[in-house]
Amino acid sequence: MGRYSDSADWADVTPLEPHEGPNPIVPIAYTDEFKETMNYFRAILQLDERSDRAWELTEDVIEQNPANYTAWYYRRILLKDLNKDLGKEMEFCSETAEDNPKNYQVWHHRRCLVTILNDPSQELEFTRHILDLDEDSKNYHAWAHRQWVLKTFNLWDEELKFVDVKLNEDFRNNSAWNHRFFVVSSTTEMSKEDRQKEIDFAFGWIKKAPNNQSPWNYITGLVKGMKYADFPTVKETCLDLKAKFPFCMHCSSMLVDIYIEEGSKSNAVEECEHLITSDVIRSKYWTYRKQTLASA
Repeated sequence: MGRYSDSADWADVTPLEPHEGPNPIVPIAYTDEFKETMNYFRAILQLDERSDRAWELTEDVIEQNPANYTAWYYRRILLKDLNKDLGKEMEFCSETAEDNPKNYQVWHHRRCLVTILNDPSQELEFTRHILDLDEDSKNYHAWAHRQWVLKTFNLWDEELKFVDVKLNEDFRNNSAWNHRFFVVSSTTEMSKEDRQKEIDFAFGWIKKAPNNQSPWNYITGLVKGMKYADFPTVKETCLDLKAKFPFCMHCSSMLVDIYIEEGSKSNAVEECEHLITSDVIRSKYWTYRKQTLASA
């Protein structure tokens, strides 16, 4: 018994089998339901049929395989040609995203819908919801969609508060630190004063957990394009932190870069020697850095 082959509504359609050759080496063990659905979907694609039954078929295909790019693409064509309710389609998209939050296709579809509607009013709350879903606060797709919405519709006003919430939930969330850099670099001139403010912010978190790599990377990004000498507090704070946490490899690593910038080769070599023994996993890397400095 088949959902489509036994339906009078589909009697005029000849299902289209995939072309896998007469003797496929490793045939995929599809279910009978999946094979039938896809055979009818291929037939509809070949016919380029724009109908309500084609629309319903795309939903069936997506429910069985939410990553089917062609089904989403064809659904957007039908959405326009059949003048379907965009609000209901957004609901379908939300439900699918909740069940498949790391699916590229559903997020692209959502972006297309928001663009057509020219209405981002649900998006910040929706991405917040997805990032809270099953404690998946590092979902790349949700963060990327949120950044697109912020930039496209200029919705920056409360975003740093949102980042603060995510950092308070998990200050090791590198996605939240990356997002903060995106917001700050998009909403300020990234002047020396702007960068210094953010450096101070990052060190505030570092003092609570010095071995958390995320805020150290954040500071490195803030200094990029300028020099550590432009921000004297970086070296001062690193030296204070090293005295309190001598085995903090992120602190010593930053000091290596600072000393190299200053031309203090002996101090840089000394830090590399310290890292060779304290940062065991990357000891060979620090040995290489030391040798490079010695031969320079």
